[in-house]
Parts: sequence; C-alpha cells; structure tokens
Amino acid sequence: MSQADKLYRNYFLEYASYVVRDRAIPDLVDGFKPVQRRIMHTLFEMDDGRFMKVANVVGAAMKYHPHGDSSIYEALVNLANAELFIEKQGNYGNFLTGDGAAAGRYIECRLKPFAKKVLYNPEITEYADSYDGRNKEPVVFPAKIPVVVIQGTMGIAVGMSTMILPHNLFEVLEAEKKALRGEAFEIYPDFPGGGIMDVSEYNDGMGKIAVRARLNAEDPKKLVIEELPYGVTSDAMIASIEKANAAGRLKIASISDYTAEKAQIEICWQRGVYSQDMIDVLYATTDCEKKISVNPLVIVDGLPKAVPVTEMIRFHAKHLVEVLQAELENDRKHLLERLRARTLERIFIEERIYKRIETEKTAEAVRSTIVEGFVPFMAEVGGEPLTDEDIERLLKIPIRRISLFDIEKNKAEIAEIEGGIKEIDYHLSHIIEYAEDCLTELEGMVDRDAFSRRTEISSFQTLNVRQVAVRNLDIRYDQETGYLGTNIKTGESLLKVSPFDKVFYMKTNGEYRVVAVQDKVFIGTEGIFYINYGDKEIISKEIFTVIYRDRIRDKNVYQIKRFRISSFTTDKVYSVVSGEKAKVKKMSLWPSAIISMKFKPGYGYKILEDTVRFADFPVYKSPSAAGQKLTGKELQSLSLRQTKDTSTTEETAPTLLDGIDDRK
Repeated sequence: MSQADKLYRNYFLEYASYVVRDRAIPDLVDGFKPVQRRIMHTLFEMDDGRFMKVANVVGAAMKYHPHGDSSIYEALVNLANAELFIEKQGNYGNFLTGDGAAAGRYIECRLKPFAKKVLYNPEITEYADSYDGRNKEPVVFPAKIPVVVIQGTMGIAVGMSTMILPHNLFEVLEAEKKALRGEAFEIYPDFPGGGIMDVSEYNDGMGKIAVRARLNAEDPKKLVIEELPYGVTSDAMIASIEKANAAGRLKIASISDYTAEKAQIEICWQRGVYSQDMIDVLYATTDCEKKISVNPLVIVDGLPKAVPVTEMIRFHAKHLVEVLQAELENDRKHLLERLRARTLERIFIEERIYKRIETEKTAEAVRSTIVEGFVPFMAEVGGEPLTDEDIERLLKIPIRRISLFDIEKNKAEIAEIEGGIKEIDYHLSHIIEYAEDCLTELEGMVDRDAFSRRTEISSFQTLNVRQVAVRNLDIRYDQETGYLGTNIKTGESLLKVSPFDKVFYMKTNGEYRVVAVQDKVFIGTEGIFYINYGDKEIISKEIFTVIYRDRIRDKNVYQIKRFRISSFTTDKVYSVVSGEKAKVKKMSLWPSAIISMKFKPGYGYKILEDTVRFADFPVYKSPSAAGQKLTGKELQSLSLRQTKDTSTTEETAPTLLDGIDDRK
C-alpha cells in the first residue's frame, strides 16, 4: 500500500468516525446528537425564565457547534416540535402539512422545568473543551429517562444509519419502573399524528412496522382521511392518491385538503364508486399504508451499536439509579459542608474565640489563635482540622451578625441539616423505591392529555396492488391481425382484467402461453380455444382433452390425450402436441363426453362407426404425455357429445373443428 493510499484510508476512517460519533448517531446516555446536546446546553446557560428569540439561541450555540447556523436552527425546531423539553411560541411549522417553521428572528422558545429535572445537573456532568478550546460543553447529560426512545431519531452516517421510532412518554416511564423492579414489559411506538399500526414484526425495535391512515368511510360517496401514517404529510398523501387515480386504480371525482391542527383530506368518488369498496384499494395503492424499517443504532461507550428498545430502557433504569446516587451523594456532601460551617460558626461565637484575635497583629497569629481556640472542640466538628477556607469563612462573619447571634436558630438550622442528611441516607439505602418516586414525580410534571397515546395498535394484512386491482379492462383478440390485448378495438371481449394480471391462453393448434396484460401482443391468427387468468390454481383445475392426428410410418394415427396444466413459465410458448406431422383435430374442456367416429368406406372396414368415452382414458398430470391411441382407421368424421349422469345431450363441443379432413 502506497503512502498516498495509507493517508487516504486514515483520513477517510477519521472522517467516517467523526460523522458517526459527532454528527449523525445519538448517544444512548442522553439520547442526543451533538447538535441537540449543544442546543440544550446553550438553553441552560441562557435560561432566565423568559422566552428567547430562536435566532439568539442559534447564535449562542454556534460557539459550541462548528457546522453553521442552519443545522442548529433545524435541530432546534425539531426538538421544540417534540414538545418534551422546549416550550415554543410562534410558527414552528406543521408536521401534518409539511409546512416549515418561520425564520428564527420571529419565533421564540424557552426551557420547560421538565428539562431541568431530567437533564440538568452541572455538578455531576462531565465537560470537555469546545471545538475552539474557549468554552466547556457537556460530553453527555446525566439523563434520567431514555430520551432517544421517547423522541425517536433518524440519522445517516458513513456506511450506517439509525432509525428509532418515537414512543409514548408515560408508557416509557412505566416500562422504566418495571425495569427497576426487574419485571418484564413490552413497549411499542406512538406517533403524534395518530394512525393505526401493526407491530407484529417490530421485534423489539429491530424489525419493521406497518402504519395506516385512519379512514372515515361512513359517507358512501365521500371518504375522509382523519389521521396520517407516520412520516407522511398531507401533500405527499394527496400526490400518491392523484398518482393512483391517474393510473386507473381509483375513480375520484374530487379531492380536498382541509388539514390544519388535525388531518382532514376529503375524497369524493365518481358515480358508481363507493367508499367501502375503495378502502382496501387506498391502502394498497397509496401512502395510506406504509412499512417502516427500524434500526436502533446508538453510541455506546464511544462506539455505534444496535440496541433493542427494551434493552435501552433497562440500561436507563440502571443509569437512573447511578445518577440519583450521584445526586444524593453530592447533596449529602453539600449538607455536610453546611453542617460543618454552622458548627464552626456556633463554636467561634459561643466560645468567644473571636475575642482572642482582637490583639493579634499578623494574619499568621490570627490563624494560630483560631486553630488553638478550636482544639477543645474538634470532636464536635468531626475531628477534621480547620482549613484555610474554614478560617477565611469565620473571619468574614460581620460584627453585627456576631452581636445578634441566635443560638436557638443556629441549633434549629443544624437540626434541619442533620434531618436532611438522614433523609438522604434513607434514600441511598432504598434507592430503587427512590428511583420509582423520581419517575412518578416526572410523570406529574407533564400534562397527561398532551402525551396520551395517539396511535392505535392493531393487526392487519398488508395489501399489495395486485390484490385490490380493479378488473375493468377488456382483453380482446383480433384473429385477422393476430393481436391480443387491452388496446384492441375490434374482436370480442374475452376477459375482464387489471393492469397487474397475467393471462393464460391456448390456441386451436395446441400452443399455449402465459403473458402479462399488455396493450397488444402478437399471438398468431390460428384462433383461441381457451383463455383465463394466468393463475396456476385456476388453470390446474381444468381438464383439457385433445384429439390429434400423428402420421406414423406413412399412416395416420389418431391419439387422445387428457391432462392438467399445473406449471408454466411466463412468456414461454408450449404445445400440447409434438412433431412436425402432429395436428390437433379436436379440443374440449368437457369433464365427460362420448366420442362418435365414422370411418371412411372403401377401406375394407367391417365396422364403419364406433363410440368411446372420455372416461375410458386416464388424465395425465402433464401435457407433455403422448396420450393413447384412439384409432388407426381413416376417419370420415369425428364428433363429441357431452354426458350428464346416464343421459346424453347433443351439444356443440367447445372447438372450432367440426369434422375430419385428411387433406389438412
């Protein structure tokens, strides 16, 4: 490998790694991509309880994000539209119609208290230098809930991508509680636009789902789309319906879009078409039904990894315990510091140690005097020696506070602090119960109606276009030109078909073939004996009977063959007879019949007439069988009579050949 190749390979790997870890794929811990994390960090820094212009937030976030303002703006709008952490004000677009948000200078946002409770704790957050080294930004937030499961995400990196669907907030919190208790649970996506969802192939977030629009077909002449599938806008839906209509799969008189806060697309049908009949057609031919493949790729310990959704929730249940332990330990540390400060303050004033430093001339003498004064009371402060910070804090106590010092108030404050420490110790020893209480508290901070389940979980069979295609086209055959198809103006209509059908035909010369429905296809001028849909289940039920003449050793021999056709390949031409001298004389689909034969006089035959039955001959499983000899005598005529039970009726056989002419 050359030096240039090595450089190219190394640079490409570095770039790919950067895109995966620092741009496209979210971290499992806080569920954010870097740009989202930087936006939230900026909002925490700017937060003053008031709404801020999005343009200002974008500008402030640029000192952390090195990829321009447009990516920050789009990510902020998406975060705000999730309505989990950011409260929005102004036009943030409409995910139902696909309309974009207003410019950043017109719209405003601010943090919700929920965001601070879930994400914000600088004292236990790890920070790193920003891209220019002038600021600090969080590596990850200590999130208490699986944000990426709730909000969902989509990202495309180099050689990999992620697709995680959004889930219902309250269902995720309840699942996290069950994970804390070690209980089993199931969880499925939930979309803000509602709709209907089949999760039979969801596979814990590693498979796919099918989503459908919610249709109201109560009015037989007007169908209303009331909820859209996830990822489909009203414009895209209308475009797919108009495309299906142009292809002849639907018959629409008009379509109107009244979508605003809720989806409402009205479809009016042509005369003779009714809403109930069109439901399956809409699901099969338009965006009313879609399949979504999911791939839960996240960053775990710095590396991309596909993690099932329930495993993500179990990870966060464990992570929540770790975060709460860190918070409690940090709070305990602060309370111990306050307790020490209040105890030192009480001793400093009660024992009048402050009086002993009035005559000291140097700072070192003052320090030594204070340290000596506390020697008899070290047990009360835990035996820890006084630090410079302790002494500095004592020296900053104002005279007024010393003169007005209230010993009872000090004792009450110390008792309160000690009570707080005991409470923290209790929570630490019952951390699982405390974690469940924390999740319950988070539930209480969110409007349950705003985050109620919107998507109905159901089970339905995915339809394809072929299953619901309307057979409204005529297949015609023009024997003079030899063409078969839907664009033939002359000839008799033989079959009603759809554009997705295949057609089986057998000609009077014994050739047969399966072809896709076309405008016109040349098949020859011999004539058609049989035509039907090119479905093996349909064709295999038919019993074909063929009587043909084969010239063997310069003598005409008549063969009869009864058979089924159970297999065929599209566009391949087959024949029920083989050999250049073989020629079909009679063809029939009758299940039973009597064959009447008249032989030519003058050949010395003692019997000039004979009859046999179809039932005398076996039915072969393949049309390639030679069949059996019917007669070796020269025929003058050959006719068929259909039989029904024991009686016979003279009926015309389904054939174009009524007699035998050996000259043919």
